[in-house]
Amino acid sequence: MAMRRCRNGHFYDDGKHSQCPYCGVGGVDLKMVGRSVGTVGAQPTVAKTPGGHPGKAEVPRKNILSQTEAPPKAHMTPLKAAVVPVEEGKTVGLMRGEKGFDPVVGWLVCIDGPEKGKDYRLQSEKNFIGRASKMDVAIVGDDGISRENHAIISYNPKNNTFKVMPGESRGLVYLNEEEVLAPMDMKDRDILELGKTKLMFVALCSNGFVW
Repeated sequence: MAMRRCRNGHFYDDGKHSQCPYCGVGGVDLKMVGRSVGTVGAQPTVAKTPGGHPGKAEVPRKNILSQTEAPPKAHMTPLKAAVVPVEEGKTVGLMRGEKGFDPVVGWLVCIDGPEKGKDYRLQSEKNFIGRASKMDVAIVGDDGISRENHAIISYNPKNNTFKVMPGESRGLVYLNEEEVLAPMDMKDRDILELGKTKLMFVALCSNGFVW
């Protein structure tokens, strides 16, 4: 048996292999190329002796070449950004229906309370205020505010007006120190108070601007 060393440092029997089986092409022994290659899953063939007696069963070799994986594509098609459709049956605001998104119409800015300095954007139609993160205006740091629907601020896109109204909470809402018991008109720089929080209302949509 003559052992040969390939350029990568592997030793192999050159009487059995035409090149290094460790670093050959696709792991295929070139001496096997050209021989009859069996099909994967074929049944064993029983050879007969000259006397007609069955001999040793021969199992066909598997087709090694068919197992070679195709090389990866050099360039892959980039994925397109998914478009999330509006959930069927869900209520869509007028401005969202026209533009495909809810544009900002104003802000509330916390001027006193646990979240002093923070701002909250307002969108068209109803904006629900509460402590829960799912609220449109979520004031999470004030335990004097109900988790859901402590108050509601609405923007009417038809006449470009804002209103504030009480929600379903026991806690009161004040607009410029006046108790809110029914819908009340809001003007730019009005002060809203609920719990331990005071909010200044800043209108984007006003007499000088509408979407």
